[in-house]
Amino acid sequence: MEENKTSNSSFLKKIINTLTPPPQWRFPVIIFLGIMTGMVFYILHISNAVSYLSDDPRACINCHIMNPEYITWSKSSHGRDLVCNDCHVPQDTFVRKYYFKAMDGLRHATMFTFRLEPQVIQIKQAGKDAVQENCIRCHQNNIHPVAVRSINAAMIFDEGERYCWDCHRDVPHGKVHSLSSTPNANVPALEPVVPEWLRKFTEKEK
Repeated sequence: MEENKTSNSSFLKKIINTLTPPPQWRFPVIIFLGIMTGMVFYILHISNAVSYLSDDPRACINCHIMNPEYITWSKSSHGRDLVCNDCHVPQDTFVRKYYFKAMDGLRHATMFTFRLEPQVIQIKQAGKDAVQENCIRCHQNNIHPVAVRSINAAMIFDEGERYCWDCHRDVPHGKVHSLSSTPNANVPALEPVVPEWLRKFTEKEK
């Protein structure tokens, strides 16, 4: 038993010695790690990363491209009782919900960082499946079994897949096609991401 403890401690010492930089490099490495840590926290701050852990609909308009979806949802019947995640995120398990949010968030962050976002947003297949599940989850008491069969499995008539919104097209976003569809949308203003002291400093430099 003691031999195992001794071998474990010597193994840990070897790892620490391997990762520890030479004395002449320790100060620059500490400075570099400090800068990188600060950058990571700053990026998390300016991207409002913490807001995506919540179900607050305002998290969806951290990017202005979602303003039409936000305002049309807020004026719809769904806007009175539901939030974005109630429809667009799986609700069956905690793990699946946050895994979906993480994967979707990483894709969105990549698209918006590299300016790859389209003018007209198109929902992806994973998003379609999540919305379809939630439509049935909320409205299952009002759906006839034949209708459930037709939209979930093969279509009765043409053997194709169908979604609820193939018929209920304007629920809950209306006819949203682009940023120009709601030019006068009154959405909550985003808070400045640059600290006041930094903004004053940069303006003074100019």
